[in-house]
Amino acid sequence: MITRGIRGAITVENNTEEEIKNATIELLSEIVLKNNLDLDMISHVIFTMTDDLDAAFPAKFARIDLHWKDIPMMCYNELKVKGALKKCIRVMIVVNCGDNFVPEFIYLKGASELRK
Repeated sequence: MITRGIRGAITVENNTEEEIKNATIELLSEIVLKNNLDLDMISHVIFTMTDDLDAAFPAKFARIDLHWKDIPMMCYNELKVKGALKKCIRVMIVVNCGDNFVPEFIYLKGASELRK
């Protein structure tokens, strides 16, 4: 068994708890689906958000709405870089997996610009 990271990101239009919640659930659900993850594969999760988002912690919604109660999670501020994408939630899901696992990174909404 080895450890791999799965990256993802999504943007929101407004700095509200509801939009952060919906975006977090959409992003995590898509990552789980596309990577065929079982929750017991997840070692830990790291979230970052740009400094223009401060209405809620994304980990709260993973824990409550997706029932990720036993998965360690932390939330941090993304580095403030001139010209960087605004209102962006990023995630790194660290998983324990087999040698042949190839992670599929997921970038939704305005965050798709990060992959160009």
